[in-house]
Amino acid sequence: MKNLKINNRFTAELPADTNEVNEVRQVSNALFSYVNPTKPSNPQLIHASEEVAELVGITSDEIQSESFLNVFSGKEILPETRPYAMCYAGHQFGNWAGQLGDGRAINLAEVENDNQFFTLQLKGAGKTPYSRTADGLAVLRSSVREYLCAEAMYYLGIPTTRSLSLMLSGNEVLRDILYNGNPAYEKGAIVCRVAPSFIRFGSFEMLTARNELKNLKQFIEYNIKHYFPEIKGEPKEQYLQFFKTVADKTREMILHWQRVGFVHGVMNTDNMSVHGITIDYGPYGWLENYDPNWTPNTTDSQYRRYRFGNQPQIAQWNLYQLANAIYPLINDTKPLEDILESFIIDFNSDYKLMFLSKLGLFTSSETDDELIANLETALQLSETDMTIFFRNLSTVQKSDSVEKAMEKIQYSFYIPEQISGGILDSWNNWFTLYIQRLNTEKLSDKERLEKMNAINPKYVLRNYMSQLAIDAADQGDYSLINELYLLLQKPYNEQPEYEKWFAKRPDWARSKVGCSMLSCSS
Repeated sequence: MKNLKINNRFTAELPADTNEVNEVRQVSNALFSYVNPTKPSNPQLIHASEEVAELVGITSDEIQSESFLNVFSGKEILPETRPYAMCYAGHQFGNWAGQLGDGRAINLAEVENDNQFFTLQLKGAGKTPYSRTADGLAVLRSSVREYLCAEAMYYLGIPTTRSLSLMLSGNEVLRDILYNGNPAYEKGAIVCRVAPSFIRFGSFEMLTARNELKNLKQFIEYNIKHYFPEIKGEPKEQYLQFFKTVADKTREMILHWQRVGFVHGVMNTDNMSVHGITIDYGPYGWLENYDPNWTPNTTDSQYRRYRFGNQPQIAQWNLYQLANAIYPLINDTKPLEDILESFIIDFNSDYKLMFLSKLGLFTSSETDDELIANLETALQLSETDMTIFFRNLSTVQKSDSVEKAMEKIQYSFYIPEQISGGILDSWNNWFTLYIQRLNTEKLSDKERLEKMNAINPKYVLRNYMSQLAIDAADQGDYSLINELYLLLQKPYNEQPEYEKWFAKRPDWARSKVGCSMLSCSS
């Protein structure tokens, strides 16, 4: 990788851990610790993205090289670099967790390409000072899910980290997948993730909690200088603008999540990026049947804090923690509170416009709130597949009868025989109102279909799809990983050759481990 242009700004400009022994400990007065990846015994490349490689300055030929295999498995260190793990804290499930840090992620380097900067990070590359009681490794199943999902999100138009490579380490890793006292050995794997940086809300929380205010000031100014150079003015005004920018970017990200039915599953403050990009794909999932109370995370099954319908409120709560963290530099609560209050107001306004666009409605009407509320009710009364419903809704025409419209979305119902009595009445009433509303729009049926199909994906990475790819990969067959990778690059296109993936979750996947809910075990 001779063309990689190394530019390690993070380690050059911010305070490092003075202790370079790789042992688990509390790390103070530092934003990172130097640490080398654990060398894998027999690395093997499963898949790599040529597009992401090109983005960072790696050629397609280099992907097949021994150097690529060794560097992105952690076996060799890039020249003129010193890998490091970041120190941060966070709130987990609403509770202060103290120091967390990169427990199984190691940043290889920052690179510059085409006037853009990227951090290359290995996930599952071994123990760091922040690994607590864990080994810092990752298994194949979680690595396949992370690798595919980040790229799926990118092509859906959702701000996200990217995936460069997926590799086997050659080592066995012991994991208790259900946390039920039955650990088993699984194949170890490593993903190389790419992002502008992996700086989190928790990075700021850590500094304030430890009263390292000099470092806090240096760190926020580092972020503004390198990632938000458009921010100008007096220092306090810059800090407020920084917070407002992070809030706006976060709102945009969450709006996209709600648009496609994505549930992150573990929105702790240490899993929130200052760039407003989706990071840390653990127990995520897409809504199958439309259920605002659904969470993919078994750890969250009792209180459902991170359920689909609560993601906007959790984003605001997390921003509140970030506001608390930077408050000592501003010393005035009101401007921070104003930004937090406007977050939900602006989100609700944007959400309404987004939801109407999913319905193919691009003008406003007095009945819009009723239309949205009644649909959300009907979707929950029947077990309705969110992705299929919105995609097939685009085929409804202004001249259709209610019965004809119902036929067109019939396939989205998991249990068609449910659609009777009061449930059928709810759907008939909604379609009566919807077709009336369509007829107030100027767009032709064809124009509306095109607009709706650019907003409502046909294909998303359902958990059962990932599980099929994982099961095959576990047997040494990586063809399904590649097939899903290609499918998900064009999620809004019809792709007739992949029509089999435009399907509801199979009955066998309803309660299968990895297909319905997932644990944080990885």
